[in-house]
Amino acid sequence: MGEVDPAFIQALEHQPKIIITEAEGIPLIDLSPLISCNTEAEDSSLVAEIGDACKNWGFFQVINHGVPLKCREKIESAARKFFGLSNEEKKKVSRNEVNPLGYYDTEHTKNVRDWKEVFDLTVKKPTIIPSSHQSDDKELNQLMNQWPEDLPELKEACEEYAEEMAKLAFKLLEFIALSLGLPKTRLSGIFKDHDSFLRLNHYPPCPAPHLVLGVGRHKDPNALTILGQDEVGGLEVKRKADGEWIPVKPTPNAYIINVGDLIQVWSNDEYVSVEHRVIVNSEKERLSIPFFLNPPNSTWVEPLEELINKQNPAKYKPYNWGEFLAKRARSNFEKLDVENIQISHFRI
Repeated sequence: MGEVDPAFIQALEHQPKIIITEAEGIPLIDLSPLISCNTEAEDSSLVAEIGDACKNWGFFQVINHGVPLKCREKIESAARKFFGLSNEEKKKVSRNEVNPLGYYDTEHTKNVRDWKEVFDLTVKKPTIIPSSHQSDDKELNQLMNQWPEDLPELKEACEEYAEEMAKLAFKLLEFIALSLGLPKTRLSGIFKDHDSFLRLNHYPPCPAPHLVLGVGRHKDPNALTILGQDEVGGLEVKRKADGEWIPVKPTPNAYIINVGDLIQVWSNDEYVSVEHRVIVNSEKERLSIPFFLNPPNSTWVEPLEELINKQNPAKYKPYNWGEFLAKRARSNFEKLDVENIQISHFRI
Protein backbone atom coordinates (compact mmCIF):
# COMPACT_ATOMS: atom_id res chain seq x y z
CA MET A 1 0.00 0.00 0.00
CA GLY A 2 2.97 2.31 -0.48
CA GLU A 3 1.60 3.80 -3.72
CA VAL A 4 -1.88 5.01 -4.50
CA ASP A 5 -3.52 2.87 -7.13
CA PRO A 6 -6.30 4.71 -9.01
CA ALA A 7 -8.72 2.11 -7.63
CA PHE A 8 -8.42 3.82 -4.23
CA ILE A 9 -9.06 7.39 -5.38
CA GLN A 10 -12.43 8.88 -4.42
CA ALA A 11 -14.47 11.06 -6.75
CA LEU A 12 -13.71 14.74 -6.14
CA GLU A 13 -16.94 15.41 -4.25
CA HIS A 14 -16.19 12.58 -1.80
CA GLN A 15 -12.53 13.35 -1.11
CA PRO A 16 -11.96 14.27 2.57
CA LYS A 17 -11.02 17.75 3.71
CA ILE A 18 -7.35 18.16 4.61
CA ILE A 19 -8.20 20.57 7.44
CA ILE A 20 -10.57 19.20 10.05
CA THR A 21 -12.48 21.88 11.95
CA GLU A 22 -13.57 21.47 15.55
CA ALA A 23 -17.26 20.81 15.91
CA GLU A 24 -19.79 19.57 18.41
CA GLY A 25 -19.22 15.85 18.82
CA ILE A 26 -21.68 13.00 18.97
CA PRO A 27 -23.38 12.50 22.36
CA LEU A 28 -21.37 10.86 25.16
CA ILE A 29 -23.57 8.71 27.41
CA ASP A 30 -22.61 7.30 30.81
CA LEU A 31 -24.01 3.77 31.15
CA SER A 32 -23.29 3.45 34.88
CA PRO A 33 -27.02 3.16 35.70
CA LEU A 34 -27.33 0.32 33.17
CA ILE A 35 -24.77 -1.91 34.88
CA SER A 36 -25.54 -0.98 38.51
CA CYS A 37 -28.56 -1.41 40.73
CA ASN A 38 -30.26 1.52 39.09
CA THR A 39 -33.45 3.25 40.11
CA GLU A 40 -36.50 3.73 37.89
CA ALA A 41 -35.64 7.44 37.59
CA GLU A 42 -32.13 6.62 36.38
CA ASP A 43 -33.54 4.12 33.89
CA SER A 44 -35.96 6.74 32.58
CA SER A 45 -33.20 9.31 32.18
CA LEU A 46 -30.99 6.85 30.30
CA VAL A 47 -33.86 5.84 28.01
CA ALA A 48 -34.39 9.51 27.14
CA GLU A 49 -30.68 10.11 26.50
CA ILE A 50 -30.33 7.10 24.24
CA GLY A 51 -33.56 7.92 22.41
CA ASP A 52 -32.46 11.51 21.75
CA ALA A 53 -29.06 10.34 20.49
CA CYS A 54 -30.65 7.78 18.16
CA LYS A 55 -33.14 10.31 16.79
CA ASN A 56 -30.86 13.33 16.39
CA TRP A 57 -27.52 11.73 15.51
CA GLY A 58 -27.89 7.99 14.90
CA PHE A 59 -24.55 7.77 16.75
CA PHE A 60 -23.36 8.06 20.34
CA GLN A 61 -20.41 7.10 22.51
CA VAL A 62 -20.76 5.15 25.76
CA ILE A 63 -18.55 5.05 28.85
CA ASN A 64 -18.80 2.94 32.03
CA HIS A 65 -20.28 0.22 29.83
CA GLY A 66 -19.16 -2.81 31.84
CA VAL A 67 -16.80 -4.31 29.23
CA PRO A 68 -13.55 -5.26 31.04
CA LEU A 69 -10.58 -3.18 29.89
CA LYS A 70 -8.37 -6.30 29.89
CA CYS A 71 -10.67 -7.91 27.34
CA ARG A 72 -10.23 -4.94 25.00
CA GLU A 73 -6.49 -4.75 25.53
CA LYS A 74 -6.19 -8.46 24.81
CA ILE A 75 -7.94 -8.29 21.44
CA GLU A 76 -6.11 -5.12 20.38
CA SER A 77 -2.76 -6.78 21.15
CA ALA A 78 -3.69 -9.94 19.23
CA ALA A 79 -5.01 -7.89 16.29
CA ARG A 80 -1.79 -5.91 16.00
CA LYS A 81 0.20 -9.16 16.03
CA PHE A 82 -1.98 -10.57 13.26
CA PHE A 83 -1.70 -7.54 10.99
CA GLY A 84 2.04 -7.51 11.68
CA LEU A 85 2.39 -10.95 10.08
CA SER A 86 3.77 -11.26 6.55
CA ASN A 87 1.31 -11.02 3.66
CA GLU A 88 2.02 -14.67 2.93
CA GLU A 89 0.95 -15.71 6.43
CA LYS A 90 -2.15 -13.51 6.47
CA LYS A 91 -3.29 -14.80 3.09
CA LYS A 92 -3.26 -18.37 4.38
CA VAL A 93 -6.56 -17.43 6.05
CA SER A 94 -7.95 -15.33 3.19
CA ARG A 95 -11.67 -15.04 2.76
CA ASN A 96 -13.45 -15.52 -0.57
CA GLU A 97 -16.93 -15.51 -2.08
CA VAL A 98 -17.66 -19.01 -0.77
CA ASN A 99 -16.48 -18.29 2.78
CA PRO A 100 -16.41 -14.53 3.49
CA LEU A 101 -14.66 -15.04 6.84
CA GLY A 102 -10.96 -14.39 7.33
CA TYR A 103 -8.40 -11.96 5.94
CA TYR A 104 -9.00 -9.54 3.06
CA ASP A 105 -7.21 -6.44 1.73
CA THR A 106 -9.12 -5.44 -1.41
CA GLU A 107 -12.55 -4.49 -0.09
CA HIS A 108 -14.67 -1.90 -1.91
CA THR A 109 -17.26 0.57 -0.60
CA LYS A 110 -19.48 2.33 -3.16
CA ASN A 111 -17.34 0.63 -5.84
CA VAL A 112 -14.13 2.38 -4.68
CA ARG A 113 -11.36 0.40 -2.99
CA ASP A 114 -10.86 1.02 0.74
CA TRP A 115 -7.42 1.79 2.20
CA LYS A 116 -7.46 -0.99 4.79
CA GLU A 117 -7.06 -4.66 5.52
CA VAL A 118 -9.56 -6.66 7.57
CA PHE A 119 -10.09 -9.91 9.43
CA ASP A 120 -13.70 -11.10 9.77
CA LEU A 121 -15.18 -13.77 12.02
CA THR A 122 -18.64 -14.94 12.96
CA VAL A 123 -19.88 -15.11 16.53
CA LYS A 124 -22.01 -18.23 16.04
CA LYS A 125 -20.15 -21.38 15.03
CA PRO A 126 -21.06 -22.35 12.36
CA THR A 127 -23.15 -19.65 10.69
CA ILE A 128 -25.60 -20.63 7.93
CA ILE A 129 -26.25 -18.13 5.13
CA PRO A 130 -27.86 -18.20 1.66
CA SER A 131 -25.30 -19.51 -0.82
CA SER A 132 -26.07 -16.75 -3.33
CA HIS A 133 -27.87 -13.44 -3.69
CA GLN A 134 -30.49 -14.95 -6.01
CA SER A 135 -33.86 -15.12 -4.22
CA ASP A 136 -34.83 -18.36 -6.00
CA ASP A 137 -31.63 -20.12 -4.88
CA LYS A 138 -32.59 -22.01 -1.71
CA GLU A 139 -29.16 -23.58 -1.17
CA LEU A 140 -27.44 -22.69 2.10
CA ASN A 141 -23.77 -22.23 2.86
CA GLN A 142 -22.06 -23.05 6.17
CA LEU A 143 -19.45 -20.52 7.25
CA MET A 144 -16.54 -21.43 9.50
CA ASN A 145 -14.01 -19.09 11.07
CA GLN A 146 -10.41 -19.32 9.91
CA TRP A 147 -7.54 -18.83 12.34
CA PRO A 148 -3.79 -18.41 11.79
CA GLU A 149 -1.93 -21.48 13.03
CA ASP A 150 0.86 -19.61 14.80
CA LEU A 151 -1.29 -17.07 16.65
CA PRO A 152 -3.55 -19.07 19.00
CA GLU A 153 -4.22 -16.06 21.23
CA LEU A 154 -6.18 -14.39 18.41
CA LYS A 155 -9.01 -16.95 18.56
CA GLU A 156 -9.31 -16.77 22.34
CA ALA A 157 -9.22 -12.96 22.40
CA CYS A 158 -11.82 -12.60 19.63
CA GLU A 159 -14.24 -15.09 21.14
CA GLU A 160 -14.05 -13.49 24.60
CA TYR A 161 -14.50 -10.02 23.14
CA ALA A 162 -17.45 -11.06 20.98
CA GLU A 163 -19.26 -12.37 24.07
CA GLU A 164 -18.79 -9.05 25.86
CA MET A 165 -19.99 -7.12 22.80
CA ALA A 166 -23.14 -9.25 22.56
CA LYS A 167 -23.93 -8.57 26.24
CA LEU A 168 -23.57 -4.82 25.72
CA ALA A 169 -25.59 -4.90 22.49
CA PHE A 170 -28.52 -6.66 24.20
CA LYS A 171 -28.54 -4.10 27.02
CA LEU A 172 -28.59 -1.26 24.51
CA LEU A 173 -31.38 -2.90 22.51
CA GLU A 174 -33.57 -2.95 25.62
CA PHE A 175 -33.13 0.78 26.19
CA ILE A 176 -33.69 1.55 22.49
CA ALA A 177 -36.90 -0.48 22.59
CA LEU A 178 -38.09 1.44 25.67
CA SER A 179 -37.26 4.75 23.99
CA LEU A 180 -39.58 3.77 21.13
CA GLY A 181 -42.38 3.00 23.58
CA LEU A 182 -41.98 -0.75 23.10
CA PRO A 183 -41.70 -3.50 25.71
CA LYS A 184 -38.12 -3.85 26.99
CA THR A 185 -37.44 -7.17 25.21
CA ARG A 186 -39.28 -6.40 21.96
CA LEU A 187 -36.08 -5.92 19.95
CA SER A 188 -33.69 -8.16 21.86
CA GLY A 189 -36.15 -11.03 21.48
CA ILE A 190 -35.47 -11.03 17.73
CA PHE A 191 -31.81 -11.82 18.38
CA LYS A 192 -32.04 -14.96 20.52
CA ASP A 193 -30.19 -16.90 17.81
CA HIS A 194 -28.27 -14.01 16.28
CA ASP A 195 -25.81 -14.21 13.35
CA SER A 196 -23.57 -11.33 14.43
CA PHE A 197 -19.96 -10.94 13.38
CA LEU A 198 -16.79 -9.21 14.45
CA ARG A 199 -14.23 -7.41 12.31
CA LEU A 200 -10.67 -6.30 12.89
CA ASN A 201 -9.75 -3.24 10.77
CA HIS A 202 -6.19 -2.10 10.12
CA TYR A 203 -5.58 1.18 8.28
CA PRO A 204 -1.91 1.57 7.24
CA PRO A 205 -0.38 5.05 6.82
CA CYS A 206 -1.40 6.52 3.46
CA PRO A 207 0.76 8.80 1.27
CA ALA A 208 -2.32 10.60 -0.13
CA PRO A 209 -4.94 10.91 2.64
CA HIS A 210 -6.62 13.76 0.77
CA LEU A 211 -7.53 11.46 -2.13
CA VAL A 212 -8.60 8.18 -0.53
CA LEU A 213 -10.68 6.88 2.36
CA GLY A 214 -10.10 4.03 4.77
CA VAL A 215 -13.77 3.21 4.30
CA GLY A 216 -15.96 5.14 1.90
CA ARG A 217 -19.25 6.72 2.93
CA HIS A 218 -21.84 4.10 3.83
CA LYS A 219 -24.63 3.12 6.20
CA ASP A 220 -24.54 -0.10 8.19
CA PRO A 221 -27.20 -2.63 7.11
CA ASN A 222 -27.38 -4.40 10.49
CA ALA A 223 -29.20 -3.43 13.72
CA LEU A 224 -26.44 -1.95 15.89
CA THR A 225 -22.70 -1.52 15.48
CA ILE A 226 -20.40 -1.26 18.50
CA LEU A 227 -17.02 0.17 17.57
CA GLY A 228 -13.83 0.18 19.58
CA GLN A 229 -11.17 2.46 18.10
CA ASP A 230 -7.62 3.31 19.13
CA GLU A 231 -6.29 6.76 19.97
CA VAL A 232 -5.52 7.73 16.35
CA GLY A 233 -9.12 8.34 15.28
CA GLY A 234 -10.46 8.70 11.75
CA LEU A 235 -14.18 7.98 11.95
CA GLU A 236 -16.40 10.75 10.57
CA VAL A 237 -20.19 10.96 10.90
CA LYS A 238 -22.45 12.87 8.52
CA ARG A 239 -24.39 15.23 10.77
CA LYS A 240 -28.13 15.00 10.14
CA ALA A 241 -28.71 18.72 10.75
CA ASP A 242 -26.55 20.05 7.90
CA GLY A 243 -24.77 17.16 6.14
CA GLU A 244 -21.33 18.17 7.43
CA TRP A 245 -18.76 15.45 8.13
CA ILE A 246 -18.00 15.50 11.88
CA PRO A 247 -14.89 13.76 13.26
CA VAL A 248 -15.45 11.44 16.21
CA LYS A 249 -12.72 12.24 18.71
CA PRO A 250 -11.46 9.10 20.46
CA THR A 251 -12.48 8.84 24.11
CA PRO A 252 -10.36 6.44 26.21
CA ASN A 253 -12.09 3.08 26.75
CA ALA A 254 -15.33 4.31 25.18
CA TYR A 255 -17.37 2.52 22.53
CA ILE A 256 -19.09 4.18 19.60
CA ILE A 257 -22.63 2.96 18.92
CA ASN A 258 -24.56 3.53 15.73
CA VAL A 259 -28.05 2.67 14.62
CA GLY A 260 -28.16 0.50 11.52
CA ASP A 261 -30.69 0.05 8.73
CA LEU A 262 -32.62 -2.65 10.60
CA ILE A 263 -33.49 -0.27 13.44
CA GLN A 264 -34.49 2.30 10.83
CA VAL A 265 -36.92 -0.11 9.20
CA TRP A 266 -38.27 -1.58 12.44
CA SER A 267 -38.85 1.93 13.84
CA ASN A 268 -40.44 3.03 10.53
CA ASP A 269 -37.91 5.90 10.20
CA GLU A 270 -38.27 7.14 13.79
CA TYR A 271 -34.55 6.41 14.11
CA VAL A 272 -32.47 6.71 10.94
CA SER A 273 -29.22 5.01 9.99
CA VAL A 274 -26.58 7.67 9.28
CA GLU A 275 -23.76 7.77 6.74
CA HIS A 276 -20.23 7.54 8.06
CA ARG A 277 -16.73 7.06 6.67
CA VAL A 278 -13.11 6.69 7.75
CA ILE A 279 -10.30 9.04 6.82
CA VAL A 280 -6.69 7.86 6.86
CA ASN A 281 -3.46 9.26 8.26
CA SER A 282 -0.22 9.94 6.40
CA GLU A 283 1.95 9.06 9.41
CA LYS A 284 0.06 6.76 11.75
CA GLU A 285 -1.60 3.39 11.36
CA ARG A 286 -5.05 2.92 12.93
CA LEU A 287 -6.84 -0.05 14.46
CA SER A 288 -10.58 -0.37 14.99
CA ILE A 289 -12.80 -3.29 15.99
CA PRO A 290 -16.51 -3.15 15.05
CA PHE A 291 -19.07 -5.66 16.30
CA PHE A 292 -22.07 -5.96 13.98
CA LEU A 293 -25.28 -7.13 15.67
CA ASN A 294 -27.22 -9.18 13.12
CA PRO A 295 -30.47 -11.14 13.55
CA PRO A 296 -30.78 -14.74 12.33
CA ASN A 297 -30.36 -14.87 8.56
CA SER A 298 -33.89 -16.29 8.23
CA THR A 299 -35.40 -13.07 9.66
CA TRP A 300 -37.96 -11.13 7.63
CA VAL A 301 -37.60 -7.40 8.23
CA GLU A 302 -40.44 -4.86 8.15
CA PRO A 303 -41.76 -1.99 10.29
CA LEU A 304 -42.98 -3.25 13.67
CA GLU A 305 -46.76 -3.40 13.80
CA GLU A 306 -46.79 -1.58 17.17
CA LEU A 307 -45.26 1.49 15.49
CA ILE A 308 -47.52 1.81 12.44
CA ASN A 309 -51.09 3.03 12.09
CA LYS A 310 -53.30 4.97 9.65
CA GLN A 311 -51.45 8.21 10.41
CA ASN A 312 -48.05 6.51 10.23
CA PRO A 313 -48.32 3.66 7.69
CA ALA A 314 -45.48 1.24 6.97
CA LYS A 315 -42.77 2.87 4.85
CA TYR A 316 -40.99 -0.35 3.82
CA LYS A 317 -41.91 -3.63 2.16
CA PRO A 318 -40.77 -6.81 3.97
CA TYR A 319 -37.38 -8.23 2.97
CA ASN A 320 -35.34 -11.26 3.98
CA TRP A 321 -32.22 -10.36 5.97
CA GLY A 322 -30.08 -13.28 4.74
CA GLU A 323 -30.80 -12.55 1.07
CA PHE A 324 -30.19 -8.84 1.61
CA LEU A 325 -26.83 -9.54 3.23
CA ALA A 326 -25.79 -11.93 0.45
CA LYS A 327 -26.52 -9.25 -2.15
CA ARG A 328 -24.60 -6.63 -0.17
CA ALA A 329 -21.58 -8.91 0.11
CA ARG A 330 -21.17 -9.06 -3.67
CA SER A 331 -19.67 -5.59 -3.80
CA ASN A 332 -16.89 -6.64 -1.41
CA PHE A 333 -15.43 -8.85 -4.11
CA GLU A 334 -16.32 -7.18 -7.40
CA LYS A 335 -16.89 -3.70 -8.75
CA LEU A 336 -20.57 -3.48 -9.67
CA ASP A 337 -22.10 -1.46 -12.49
CA VAL A 338 -25.03 -0.46 -10.28
CA GLU A 339 -25.45 0.79 -6.73
CA ASN A 340 -25.31 -1.92 -4.09
CA ILE A 341 -28.66 -2.93 -2.59
CA GLN A 342 -30.00 -0.50 0.04
CA ILE A 343 -33.10 -0.40 2.24
CA SER A 344 -34.29 2.44 0.00
CA HIS A 345 -35.01 -0.23 -2.63
CA PHE A 346 -37.75 -1.55 -0.30
CA ARG A 347 -39.29 1.83 0.46
CA ILE A 348 -43.01 2.00 -0.31
